[in-house]
Amino acid sequence: MALLLRVPPPATTFFSVSSSSQFSPRIPNQIRGFSCRSSDSSDMVVKSDEGSSKLEYKPGILDNFFLHSFRNKLIEEVGSDSEKPGYDGLIELVKLLLLSRQSPKDLPQKFSSSTSFGSNADMYFSCGVQVRILKSFFPPLILELYKLLIAPIAQGKIAALMVARVTVFTCQWLMGPCKVSLVDLPNGESWSSGVYVEKCRYLEESKCVGVCINTCKIPTQRFFKEDMGVPLLMEPNFSDYSCQFKFGVLPPKDDANVNEPCLATCPIAGRRKISFGKCPTA
Repeated sequence: MALLLRVPPPATTFFSVSSSSQFSPRIPNQIRGFSCRSSDSSDMVVKSDEGSSKLEYKPGILDNFFLHSFRNKLIEEVGSDSEKPGYDGLIELVKLLLLSRQSPKDLPQKFSSSTSFGSNADMYFSCGVQVRILKSFFPPLILELYKLLIAPIAQGKIAALMVARVTVFTCQWLMGPCKVSLVDLPNGESWSSGVYVEKCRYLEESKCVGVCINTCKIPTQRFFKEDMGVPLLMEPNFSDYSCQFKFGVLPPKDDANVNEPCLATCPIAGRRKISFGKCPTA
């Protein structure tokens, strides 16, 4: 006698288990960013003297090496040292560099010592010093070979992606926590060649537009473009102290950041008794 059995349809499954009983999770098609640390560094939120929250970055061994190396280079350029230890002393040296007038050797080659710079003189003086310091951290011929062999590959994409990751790995001691981010290029493409700095320690500690523009933004953009063949646009936010690096993007001819007014908390303007809105160094 035959039996007719009604078998219900199988339930829909969302993953399968192979004969080896290994589960393979789904991996997103695109990872939008990552962050890393150069050593055993850490960060924590503390209260500043003004009562506002402040991200305190605790450097590790490798971070301390970069800090001391950079500070020693500044001492050579400025000709004196700060009595303050660590990062505070570094910021004081940078301000001293910005306020001092360096020699004509710091000017771009297309300018002569008799050229009139007007309000942009500080930018060229301090920019030349910072570019020289950046170049001193690289062995001979490395920059030239990178610009010649790596920068042209895939219309600059490989070089841009590489320097973004190296920046995250080596520069958190200077800027604070940061991560690789997506960048929209003028041609419509998107590369993971950006670096997003959550709250730039350099800007937060200096509280000075001139320090940011003349000793960081302009010389860094110039260094990567002229010495490594990688275009770079840096977009600091003077309201929340964040900053967006865009490797692979050329700076505009009229960069609004360059004309930013002085911050109300700028110690340099206060020492010179400059009214708010007239930055003495930008």
